[in-house]
Amino acid sequence: MQEMAGECEPKVSSGPEKDTFRGQRFTQKDPEVSTHRPVSFPVLRARWLLLLLLILSLAICFMLLVTTLVQVSRIPKFPQVEAQDHEENLRLAAASQGPVHSSLQQIHQQLSQINASLARLCRPCPWNWEPFQGSCYLFSRTLGSWDSSVSSCQAMGAHLVIINSVAEQRFLSYWDIRKNYLTWIGLSDQNKEGSWNWVDNTPLQLSFWKDGEPHNNGNEGCVQLAENTWSDNRCTAQNFWICEKPLTPCPGL
Repeated sequence: MQEMAGECEPKVSSGPEKDTFRGQRFTQKDPEVSTHRPVSFPVLRARWLLLLLLILSLAICFMLLVTTLVQVSRIPKFPQVEAQDHEENLRLAAASQGPVHSSLQQIHQQLSQINASLARLCRPCPWNWEPFQGSCYLFSRTLGSWDSSVSSCQAMGAHLVIINSVAEQRFLSYWDIRKNYLTWIGLSDQNKEGSWNWVDNTPLQLSFWKDGEPHNNGNEGCVQLAENTWSDNRCTAQNFWICEKPLTPCPGL
């Protein structure tokens, strides 16, 4: 019995403690025993998702790169086109320079001819007016008093003639002789008896009085041209009259 009891008592080992499993003994430090647990399904699914996201990102980057390269290849080369257009314009300009210069010469010649024609047509004085030494003269075809003659000349932008030189007196005398009529000139002493002034209020300096004139017979205060001399007469008398105004120079060629 003691022997059986001794066999049933557990044996105390002096070495490291070991466990037994179905007749096999393992130490706690046995490297052959795995302590890792199996990976669960959620963890595997997360890893697959990360892998798919990475693949999708790479695919998107690749597509963007390809799209960018295609767009860059389709950009037109504007500087080169503009340079070609500029060269073409220069070539056309050089080719057309000759005809343009010829056309400009023709236009200049035509303008010169037009100016010459206008110069021939130009009249420094209006129709029915006669030019002489920078003035235009109108010899009336109607009769009127001295005052009405002054008004008629003013209505045409002129004044009753003022005689300032011997040459002008001769010019007017020629026309008066041809008409053979008495003609009013712009001289009177209506403002002051015996003080002769022209219609522009300048005093008389050069005169061509007939012998015995002016005699102021019967209030004769206005001057008329009689052939190549002057005489005074009543201002209400009916005479022809002469208007004077500056001529308009013709434009130069």
